[in-house]
Amino acid sequence: MSNSEDSQQYISDILVKEEDEASGDESDKQDHGIMLREQDRFLPICNIIKIMKVPVPQNGKIAKDARECIQECVSEFISFISSEAIERSVAENRKTVNGDDLLVAFSNLGFDNYVEPLSVYLQKYRESNKSDRNLFLDTNFIQNEDSATTNDNVKQ
Repeated sequence: MSNSEDSQQYISDILVKEEDEASGDESDKQDHGIMLREQDRFLPICNIIKIMKVPVPQNGKIAKDARECIQECVSEFISFISSEAIERSVAENRKTVNGDDLLVAFSNLGFDNYVEPLSVYLQKYRESNKSDRNLFLDTNFIQNEDSATTNDNVKQ
């Protein structure tokens, strides 16, 4: 099977599992003969920890159970949004989920507060140079330019 067929099968297995769980079928450990490993279900913990450390003071610590809880919540949230976006692309007979599908999924699921900032981000992402996808570069440059202007005013 090709990678796209594998991912299609994986996604359909997840959707079938969700339907079974909704109907009361207990299949937590096994998914129609496919055993899902923890690393297949959750985002890598190292990525979660890096994001969680940003607002925590340098001498602060994050408990292991808090990291694992956030890992599960974030992974579930991404799956929730992704499955809605996948349903839209399948309904339109497309094999690729795009950013617009995700925006519609956020809106359909009641996350309207996320739609506008994500739309702006998606637009900037699409406009950015393909060799430089760092969208934060522009804001850092503006901040540095403002501080340079302020420093010039102080010197005068």
